[in-house]
Amino acid sequence: MKRRFLITLLLLNTINTFAQQGPEIPLAPAFTGDEISAPPMRDWPLSGGSSFNQRYSPLDQINRTNVHELKGMWRTHLNGSGLEPRFSAEASPVVYDGVLYISTGENDVFALEVETGAILWEYNANLDSTISTVCCGWVNRGVALGAGRVYMGQLDAKLVALDQATGEVDWSIQAEEWREGYTLTSAPTYFDGMVIIGFAGGDRGTRGRIRAYDAATGDMVWNFYTIPGPGEPGFESWPQDNDLWMFGGGAIWQIAAVDPDLGMVYFSTSNAGPDFAGGDREGDNLYNASIVAVDAYTGEYEWHFQQVHHDIWDYDASNPVVLFDVEFEGRLRKGIVEVGKTGFAYILDRETGEPLIGIEERPVPQDPRQATAATQPYPIGESVIPQEVDIAPLGYELVNQGRIFTPFYGPEPVLIRPSLWGGASWPPSSFDPQKALLYVCASDFPGTFAGGHLEMGEPTHSESYMGGSFGTAGIARMGQFVAMDVTTNTARWRLQWPDQCYSGSFATGGDLVFTGRNDGNLIALDSDSGKLLWEFQTGAGVNSPGMTFEHNGVQYVAILSGGNALIGSPRGDSVWLFGLGGTMDEAEPADTRLISEMSMTTENLEPADLVRGGQVYAQTCVQCHGTDGTGGHGGGAPLTELTDLNTVMAVIRDGRNNMPPLGAILTGQQILDVSSFVMDAFSGQ
Repeated sequence: MKRRFLITLLLLNTINTFAQQGPEIPLAPAFTGDEISAPPMRDWPLSGGSSFNQRYSPLDQINRTNVHELKGMWRTHLNGSGLEPRFSAEASPVVYDGVLYISTGENDVFALEVETGAILWEYNANLDSTISTVCCGWVNRGVALGAGRVYMGQLDAKLVALDQATGEVDWSIQAEEWREGYTLTSAPTYFDGMVIIGFAGGDRGTRGRIRAYDAATGDMVWNFYTIPGPGEPGFESWPQDNDLWMFGGGAIWQIAAVDPDLGMVYFSTSNAGPDFAGGDREGDNLYNASIVAVDAYTGEYEWHFQQVHHDIWDYDASNPVVLFDVEFEGRLRKGIVEVGKTGFAYILDRETGEPLIGIEERPVPQDPRQATAATQPYPIGESVIPQEVDIAPLGYELVNQGRIFTPFYGPEPVLIRPSLWGGASWPPSSFDPQKALLYVCASDFPGTFAGGHLEMGEPTHSESYMGGSFGTAGIARMGQFVAMDVTTNTARWRLQWPDQCYSGSFATGGDLVFTGRNDGNLIALDSDSGKLLWEFQTGAGVNSPGMTFEHNGVQYVAILSGGNALIGSPRGDSVWLFGLGGTMDEAEPADTRLISEMSMTTENLEPADLVRGGQVYAQTCVQCHGTDGTGGHGGGAPLTELTDLNTVMAVIRDGRNNMPPLGAILTGQQILDVSSFVMDAFSGQ
């Protein structure tokens, strides 16, 4: 009897332990170069699908003949992670052997069971809410898998490795100091026992860098500075009589690509700093606004191609580079392509960095006060978006027909097309290797530039290091989704919609390309023609790139639906899984509510607290309106001429023009506090 009792007790303990731990999570191997460079099918281990960043899968079970039958298998809410106003959802899920891993704008990581959507574990980053060096929203663009770990770069510049089975921290390093302007926003790349990641920090007076770390220990393997120092190749492109190179920009916003056969790592870099003031930094300012290749094992320089010489327009190369192999002129060539904010596609030989299709250096207008470059690269073919202004908007006189590379100087705004919101920004492009088509999410958005004078001294890192300002001229943002043929650098087809294109894409062997919309719809297009074949309302802005994979012989599609602070799309905290056997119907638009709408009355509220209001402004508003209220990277309107508190509160609650309504995510007290802070700090400047 005693023995039977002990056996029963042992069995109960085993059952309880299993219930607490959940199902066993399969561990990813130390992937070989061949494994990470092959197009993904069963799994999707890197944010870009493979180390080529093509975001393409040969899977064709879901195809253009049956995609209309796609429905939700499950929807999992991520416990409210990333719902606060400052956070944006920009991460692509990764999958290995029946488990999906996703990071949120709050830098939390979740492991979800593919079959049920159940949360298997959760890692909370617990970011310091006082981080003041964020350029363009609180984001995380994804994780990487390899050797039984989940790797992520955090906004506080920590690089962490989580145990894939439990979500517990295996190791964590403070890669740089956020107080010195550095953050980590891009997804890392796992390659041959290393974790490779680039550092953000553009517009904060930093010196860009990319590093490889030992995947087992976190020890640094190599470092490459995107701004060369004395004695290094490229340093001659900076002034020799000042130290602006130390703060010259060159941030890396996106995941690096790797060619294991060539042993090279490829990445693209941001604009020079200070953004709009070029007079004191004569020269081309390498390696800003460039595609760069380095040795994968040593970090030593291999080659570069600069897209914009001496950039003064914030035309950074923030779209991920894509590697491809395509036949050119009768022989197979190893190519690389990246689309910049210029709207040009730069198509190069990835072995040498030389153009595969011609790129001409053409003279451009000059302004010696800005030390402008004499010429700029013009790829042969078509630009993705228009590059001059047809008709002047009311109140503006066109200079040089508003063409790209028009110089500016002084307080009078100059209208240029594209603005820094134009062309291709961070949303990743996808590439179909069978069709040789690159699918680009781009924006047609003219804007104004002013400034050019420095008078700033050394950067403080906590404030923007820009030397000027930009605006919208009241022109609406238009989105374009374009299929570019990389063998000709011309568009196969184009789509346009009446809001900014702000979501990455992925393509499949089923003749489909999927992308998201700000209104919450995930859509599927015929990849040959662009015809809309399917759309599904997810309940929040789809501003993150989705992906596809196979589990137990069935193809699925997964997406993070969370919205975006800079674009003002509806906020959410959901991961959706779609399949042909799904039964879940669409959600209602903007169906995730955090706080009920406030009444416009200030009754029952405490008196305004300017300190609290400043905290809300720093966390919610600064990315659009800037630290001084004159405008930030979100293109927000200046706040210097506000006169009525009630009007300010109403706009914050209900939104206006490009500004989203914040009444669902701020309390009435927070709206009163931040409105009072704005009136006190900026009005009448």
